[in-house]
Amino acid sequence: MTPPRRSVELAIISDLHLGMRGCRAHEILAYLQSIDPDVLVLNGDIIDIWQFKKKYFPPAHMRVVQELLRMLEQGKTIHYITGNHDELFRRFVGFRTGNFRFANKLILELDGQKAWIFHGDVFDVTMQYSKWLAQLGGKGYDLLIALNHTVNCISLALGGQRISLSKKVKESVKGAVKYINQFEETAAGIAVTNGYDFVVCGHIHQPCDRIIETREGSVRYLNSGDWVENCTALEYDDGQWRIHTQEDARPSKASEPVTKKDREIFEELLTEFSLG
Repeated sequence: MTPPRRSVELAIISDLHLGMRGCRAHEILAYLQSIDPDVLVLNGDIIDIWQFKKKYFPPAHMRVVQELLRMLEQGKTIHYITGNHDELFRRFVGFRTGNFRFANKLILELDGQKAWIFHGDVFDVTMQYSKWLAQLGGKGYDLLIALNHTVNCISLALGGQRISLSKKVKESVKGAVKYINQFEETAAGIAVTNGYDFVVCGHIHQPCDRIIETREGSVRYLNSGDWVENCTALEYDDGQWRIHTQEDARPSKASEPVTKKDREIFEELLTEFSLG
């Protein structure tokens, strides 16, 4: 028997990286099928265009797309905020159809307080001023994710736990570039200046919920994490924020099969987006 879906006012997920081998599509699908949100925010890097290949978009990834389409059909409001890995969608910012829209940022009023929501790559100084470092780091990260995936498969098969190799590397890299990348403080400072109560980001794959103090005041900084390592989402309901961590999931036998027509439609859309 399928358990009832949890009702939440707002759910925010980011950094799914569909089309990337490290994407935890089964966990994403399990999470989406467990909630009944009034509003769902896809906060960037949903489809990983940097890694996208038509020859690698497996059924599990397609089922996530199907579930999002099902939510739209049921009248759920979905905001797609663009990120750096799906930046080609920025040409569609402002496009709206029914209860779906593309945006670069979003401001929501939650119980009389304002939440400023955006992906966060706009503050990535390494991308803006040290592209060679970003490119080198990106390639190294991809290789690390592939290695991490293999190690985790072996570990889980032997009854062990998932091992995050990249998290330790990212922590050391973050320290090395700290002098040029003050992501959280920059986001918080601008949020305080503009009078926002919450600032919500993705991008750095680090789930977070903390108060940041600045010279002008304080703001609650939240980060939805990712679905490559952490499998986390932000939820707001009944006046409270929480970070939800999804447990490991196996393929669902009840999943709707991916038809040839579904694939053809999806590939046609990607071709229109100049991704083919």
